[in-house]
Amino acid sequence: MKEDQDPQLPSFDFKSFMVDKVNAVNQALDSAVPLRDPVKIHEAMRYSLLAGGKRVRPVLCLAACDLVGGKESMVMPAACALEMIHTMSLVHDDLPCMDNDDLRRGKPTNHKVYGEDIAVLAGDALLAFSFEHIAVSTVGVTPDRIVRAIGELAKSIGAEGLAAGQVVDISSEGLTNVGLDHLEFIHVHKTAPLLEAAAVLGAILGGGHDEDVEKLRKFARNIGLLFQVVDDILDVTKSSKELGKTAGKDLVADKVTYPKLMGINKSKEFAEKLKSDALELLQGFDPEISTPLIALANYIAYRQN
Repeated sequence: MKEDQDPQLPSFDFKSFMVDKVNAVNQALDSAVPLRDPVKIHEAMRYSLLAGGKRVRPVLCLAACDLVGGKESMVMPAACALEMIHTMSLVHDDLPCMDNDDLRRGKPTNHKVYGEDIAVLAGDALLAFSFEHIAVSTVGVTPDRIVRAIGELAKSIGAEGLAAGQVVDISSEGLTNVGLDHLEFIHVHKTAPLLEAAAVLGAILGGGHDEDVEKLRKFARNIGLLFQVVDDILDVTKSSKELGKTAGKDLVADKVTYPKLMGINKSKEFAEKLKSDALELLQGFDPEISTPLIALANYIAYRQN
């Protein structure tokens, strides 16, 4: 898939939009998790949390809030919480007992720098603090919406969400009879939930109606699956240097992937369909305000790393 300019977005500077939002998120993350006692665990938390990354989840959260008429300040703690949880999942995912990876975002993985024990605890601390941060730091939002948002986030990462997808993914390694339905279950539960939660939390905390929340939930589910399909394609078509992480590791681990089941070309066609389905769900919203979400879907579809 080559990078494309969407004809619907002639005047929107997505790169500048992302730079502005990512800078705002990075500053908020830096302030939220300062270096304090005990120094070692906070250092390990900050090492992975501030190591860069695309910040797709927090940006999606901010854009969803804007779409329903909310202010950025209402949702920034939730946006940061999403990135804390995403970082936790990466730190734990890289451990020897999971994916056993040495490289993440172009740097040594957390356990390679701090040891497995501190890496586990740093991930645990990020997970716990993410919920505390929403509960304590969210301003300008009614308590019932904050509680609803926390419930949505918890469900997205528990035994019916992220953890479920991880377990089925691990259990599927080396299996020869895995079909597309099985693979979709893994990624609807493993990759999509945090993206879904990002859009849903943005809409809830921004004051959106239930109908808007559900439209954005479906939009994010599509781009969540799209993110994974593209990830699978990049894993077999790009180098480790280009990706900033170990390329070809799915093949080595004998993991089931979209290219493995469908081939590269069919996987690219499926990615295009997911993008189209996602964009359809934005029809009915103000086209100008939905432009960042349209651009974000295109970015996920056409990213190169």
